[in-house]
Amino acid sequence: MSTLRGVGTYLPVWENAGRRVVGRDEDALTLAVAAGRALMDGLRSGSVTGDDGDDVRQVVLVSRDLPLAEGGNSAALLAGLGLADTTPVVEQVGGAPAVLDAVVSAASGTLVLAADLEPAGAGAVLIGAEDADGAEGSVSLRVLGRVTGSLPITSRGRDGERWDYDDSRLLFERGTKKALSALALETPPTLVAGLSAKPAGQVSGGRAPSLPTLGGSSTVFALAAATAGDVLVATEQGSAVAATILGSPRVHRDEPSPRPLARTRSTPGPDIGISLPAYERAFAAKVRWEAGSCDACGQLAMPPRRRCTACGSEEGWSLSPLPRSGEVYTKVDIHVPVPGRETPYSLAIVQLDDTDVRTLVTVTGVPAGAVDIGDRGRLVLRLVDVRSGVPDYGHALLPDLTDQPQGESA
Repeated sequence: MSTLRGVGTYLPVWENAGRRVVGRDEDALTLAVAAGRALMDGLRSGSVTGDDGDDVRQVVLVSRDLPLAEGGNSAALLAGLGLADTTPVVEQVGGAPAVLDAVVSAASGTLVLAADLEPAGAGAVLIGAEDADGAEGSVSLRVLGRVTGSLPITSRGRDGERWDYDDSRLLFERGTKKALSALALETPPTLVAGLSAKPAGQVSGGRAPSLPTLGGSSTVFALAAATAGDVLVATEQGSAVAATILGSPRVHRDEPSPRPLARTRSTPGPDIGISLPAYERAFAAKVRWEAGSCDACGQLAMPPRRRCTACGSEEGWSLSPLPRSGEVYTKVDIHVPVPGRETPYSLAIVQLDDTDVRTLVTVTGVPAGAVDIGDRGRLVLRLVDVRSGVPDYGHALLPDLTDQPQGESA
């Protein structure tokens, strides 16, 4: 039996045809980081008695859209979450059953992340100690059964080519229903992850709520909707895992109200190649969002400088965490076509709170031109560019969205 200390969810702001879609500066890793930060920031705020958001001893990332199959995503994931680079990371390809299996089998201190691109969304679950069962906000999961089948209606090989058999009836009759029959549940499930609304309603007798995603993160969204006594089934192409939920989870959400995907244009031209030495030098400061603090006088500089502009020292510097909120000092909207970039887009110089640091960042989550001088926002991890096939991550300004529900919910 596994004990959950908290659940975090994230949905991108953009929507197309009624489904959440990623922005052009988002991928599975930035989605997972957003969900993980929503959860850990909520735990650190003290909203759940006895929780410590820093008590993460392992990270498990489950997705079918890992940005890098070779080269690894672990360093950027840990940096974006603000975790030590000594934290072990497991990157796993999988869907809804894989996430539920990861949650119920994880040791205390494991942060399970799941991210999907179509429809887009992400979730995070922090596993607590078994003796925390019954503590405020804790939820226990008891496995009822699992079955692993094979019905590859949709498949994708190492060449990246996707193949769809496109037979929804076969999938439902010989995949979903067969798996549920093998589980032999005493009562129909009340939560179903991995299925769209109609088949989920059929197997649950109309009780299962509609979930915003269909992949691995749908398991976390189902947990976020759970109440004590619910039975959750996570299923995918002939496989299924079932568990009973004991308790009502505390959920920390980053789910802005949707807005239509902004229109941009792409200009053909040569992409900007990567410089791995420059990438390595800037990685920690840019992805962890830390400034260089002069070892002689403590002056902050973002990005870090070899020579301190305050005291002139070249003795060196140490990284110091920066605030993740600030105010737009000035901004510019770029409409000129730029090869390799979607235009238009906005850049802003942001005055960070409680420091004298101003930093140049892109603006995300709103159409170009929507932000103005004096607007406030928070700094979030985004995909700056893909250079020579390597995702290059950094931070962008997400302007305050007054219609954005955030914080804790039961």
